[in-house]
Parts: sequence; structure tokens; C-alpha cells
Amino acid sequence: MTITESIKSSLLSMKAHKLRSFLTMLGMIIGISSVVIVMSVGAGAQSLILNQFKTTGSAVIAILPGAADEEGPPASALGIVITTLKYEDARALEKKSNAPHLLAVAAYTTGTGTISWQNQSTDTNFVGTTASYTIVEDADVERGRFISEEEERNLARVVVLGSIVAEDLFGDMDPVGQKIKIKKEMFEVIGVMKERGVQFFVNQDDQVFIPLKTAQKIMLGINHVNYIRAKVDDDKNIDPTMEDVRATLREQHDILSPINDDFSVRNTKMAMDVITQVTDVLKYFLAAIAALALVVGGVGIMNIMLVAVNQRIREIGLRKAVGAKRSQIMTQFLTETVSISLTGGVIGILIGAGVSALVAFVAQYLGYSWDLVITPMSVVTATGVSILVGLVFGMYPARKAAGLDPIEALRYE
Repeated sequence: MTITESIKSSLLSMKAHKLRSFLTMLGMIIGISSVVIVMSVGAGAQSLILNQFKTTGSAVIAILPGAADEEGPPASALGIVITTLKYEDARALEKKSNAPHLLAVAAYTTGTGTISWQNQSTDTNFVGTTASYTIVEDADVERGRFISEEEERNLARVVVLGSIVAEDLFGDMDPVGQKIKIKKEMFEVIGVMKERGVQFFVNQDDQVFIPLKTAQKIMLGINHVNYIRAKVDDDKNIDPTMEDVRATLREQHDILSPINDDFSVRNTKMAMDVITQVTDVLKYFLAAIAALALVVGGVGIMNIMLVAVNQRIREIGLRKAVGAKRSQIMTQFLTETVSISLTGGVIGILIGAGVSALVAFVAQYLGYSWDLVITPMSVVTATGVSILVGLVFGMYPARKAAGLDPIEALRYE
């Protein structure tokens, strides 16, 4: 019997025993689809995070409180509150003598509270920041204006609304010039930001902006900033500018040696590299767990094929009696096993791709920058794994069938 004839025989056997064949394939379908979904969704989640960085541009430096290894996350990113960065540090970095390639520097601190106007109210985040925010973040004001340098220093009670907050409170009405309450403090609305969407898992339109000193002294009662971001004039100047920033902050904090740094300086590429490494590890770890279903599927295939061998003992004996070789018997049963495994793998790929596409569609519909990633290599790999599982778990039943004595097989009842 040739390979072609074995394949035809396998397909006829699958057609004749549809339910048994489907149950045999089920483990492979679940295993392959799980791997495809995990890999695709993991790559989509990774693209979501990386796309957030791309929207801010590559020529941006972030200064975070607390020292950290460049290969790992800063302490502040782990939720640890560190108070080593001050407003004065941002002002020092603005001096051209300290960092000549910096175009703008913005300092940030954040809080949450209820914002109300007349009988309308909403709970959202307020961001205390400086006048350079719009330059650093490439953000635009749609109506009115942004916070001025004088207002950032003088405890001015002015506020710029995100587009969602403006709509929630004022509807179609122009809010500029109106008075709103943040917590228990009154603020005058001086502007409304243009829509920016979701960045770093934060809806930029569902927050408000107030002067940094006002946020520190009046709203939060603190003297530190959460972080500082600075825009560099050119990508090629990022590395020397990062050294300028470190030197300036060491002078500001009276630090004599780099090992005593109480801050960390990162750029967009460094952050992207760290996040890519972390998400890759998680993605492949989850894929490995999902792949355990393939082992279960392979065991199921082996069990069914052993049952098939017992059901076809007389057929095997007859074939051997008329001259079928041991290798031909093995080829026939291996072909049947691989056919079942491969068919289950193809169905699993289709289901996995469909679920992945649905997840991407929902994420994009919700406004997230989520890429649908199903690479040809992942499809080829899944197909190859299906064939391999069929070969590995089909070998024992095939060897058992090929080793049957033809005389004993013909006597079998």
C-alpha cells in the first residue's frame, strides 16, 4: 500500500467513524487553538503596550524617583512611593547650561477626586503639571489655553479639562470661564484639551490638569513630584543628554558617586526593551502551559489507535497473510494517526485564529491600539507540532499492529 493509498484509507476511516474521529481530535483542537490564542493575544497585548510608547515619540527621557538597575523596572513602577524628585529638579534641567539638548521639561504629580459643576459631577484623576506639558506630550488645546509658567508657580486655581470630563460636566456648552469644584476647592476652567485617547492604559481625555504647585500644596499636601519627562531635540542626542541629566540631578541632590543615585533615567527605547523582554517571557510561559493540552490530546489519540488495532486484528492478519510487510502496516497506522492529528491541528488553528481576531476586534472597538498578530511561522509551527504529536503517539499502536502474528491474528475473534 502506497502513502497515497494510506491517506485515502485514513480519510475513509475517519469518515466512517465521525464521532470517534472527532473525539480523538478534540484534544489536538483544544491544544493547538490554545497555543495560537495565547501567542496571538500575547503579541496583541505586547503591541498595545509598545504602541503606547510609539505615540509619545522616541526622543523623550523619563526621570523617576529611586535608583534602579537599567535592566529592571524602577522602584516607583512597582508602587513604592519615593519622594526624592522635586519641582526644583525640573527647573534645573530646563537650564541650557545643564542640558543643552532638552527642548522642554515637565514635572508631574497625580491624585483622584470628585469634580463637580452645578448638579453635575464625575470622579476622575487630576494631574498637577507644568506649562511645558503640551510640548513634552505633543498635546494640543482645543479651546482656551493651557497653564502658564506664572500659574504653575503661584498656586493659581485654574484647570484644563480633558475632552471627556468637559463633555460629562458641560455637554455641548463651552466650559471656558466656568467655575468647577475639585474635591472642596474651586477652580476656573481656562481650557479644554483635544482628544488623545488611551495611552499607557490611562484615558488621557478622562482627566484634568492643574498647576503643579497647586496640586502639591493645596490638593495633596506634598513636596515631591511623581516623575519628570523631558523632550530631546534629536534622537542622536539622547545618550549624551541622559548623562547631562544624571550629572545635573547628582549636583542637585549632593550625590558624589553614581552608586548613591536616588533617581533613575530612562528613555523610550530602554522602556520598550524591558517591556518586550517581560512580555515575551510571559507569552512563551503561557504558551508552554497551553501546550500541555497537546500531550493530553496525544495520549487520547494513542488510546483510540490502540482500540482501532484491536478492532482490526483480523484485517491486519489478512493483509500480512497476503504479503503485506511490517513497514507497510506501520505506515498505514502512522498515516491514520497523523491524519487525525493534522486535521485536529488545522481545525485548532482556524478556531484559534478566529478567537484571536475577535479579541483584537473588541479591543480595537474599545479604542485600544491592539494589533492582530498571527504570523505564518506560528501557523507552520502549529502544523508541524500536530504532525509530530501524531508520529510520536502513533508509533506504539503502529508497532503493535505491525508486530502481530498473521496466524494468531486470523484466529482472533
